[in-house]
Amino acid sequence: MKFAASFALCLIACGPSSRDPGGGDDTNTGPDAGDTTTTPRQCNKMDLVFVIDDSGSMSEEQSNLATNFPMFATLLSNYTTPDGQKIDYRIAVTTTGKDLMYTITNGPITLPQNEDGDNGAFRNNCNMTKRFLEPTDANMQQVLSCRANVGTGGPSYEMPLLMTKWALGDRVTDGTNAGFLRNDALLGVVMLTDEDDASTMQNNFNVTVTSQPPVDYQPADLITFLDTLKGHRTRWAAGVIAGPTDCSSSFGNAAKATRLQDFVMQANSTSTQASFSSICDGNLTGALQKTLDTFQAACGVVIF
Repeated sequence: MKFAASFALCLIACGPSSRDPGGGDDTNTGPDAGDTTTTPRQCNKMDLVFVIDDSGSMSEEQSNLATNFPMFATLLSNYTTPDGQKIDYRIAVTTTGKDLMYTITNGPITLPQNEDGDNGAFRNNCNMTKRFLEPTDANMQQVLSCRANVGTGGPSYEMPLLMTKWALGDRVTDGTNAGFLRNDALLGVVMLTDEDDASTMQNNFNVTVTSQPPVDYQPADLITFLDTLKGHRTRWAAGVIAGPTDCSSSFGNAAKATRLQDFVMQANSTSTQASFSSICDGNLTGALQKTLDTFQAACGVVIF
């Protein structure tokens, strides 16, 4: 209840604030191209995407996240904007993995690997076929909690940056995630992993037992994609829950997420668009609160 109370107080106290819109000039190249409006206003819509690590080391973190998701949903359902409007939100869940073939070499031994991932597709499980949830959905809190527990059978290489792009780009284009994004909604992305990002467009590559895959999708690439997708830097925000250093907690060990920290730093170059929280804090309620605070502040002044 401490989480619910403190966040509720923030929602009351943290009203619209003056923020640099960032993202360069006001040219709109996103889905609402041609709209040259640059008037800041309070938003009352949020499209929220969770990109959750489903590799073998994540069971405790996922259970903790799933436990807190009903509270997260309740807070969103009860939140009203300063002008008295309820937040009209959508929530979708995907994972950090893609279909991947690679070969591990250890001296004379070669071990071919073939792993299956969600490839950015939103989950449509937990007795509901729709790929995103809305306030009017029956048993929304329970379904959301179920979807947050994504399992531990996913690929070994976590790619939250690239899977965010695939979820909101490639999987929208091919129709898998169609209908989720709204032009007039703040886009919020939450990435949760105990490893650093290893996003690569390549497949069927070779690695050793100590090397990493050929990383070639950079933090700046996702920032550019999100700016273009939404048409303005103020129209999206992000929260990263990962390792600030090599650390450990009751959840187990986490590696320093250097690339994800770089993503947050670059996203905040001209405005506060992203937050970073430690997955090693031992309880994810604080990290979720910090992320929600970031989204609420971003929703305070959006350029439409």
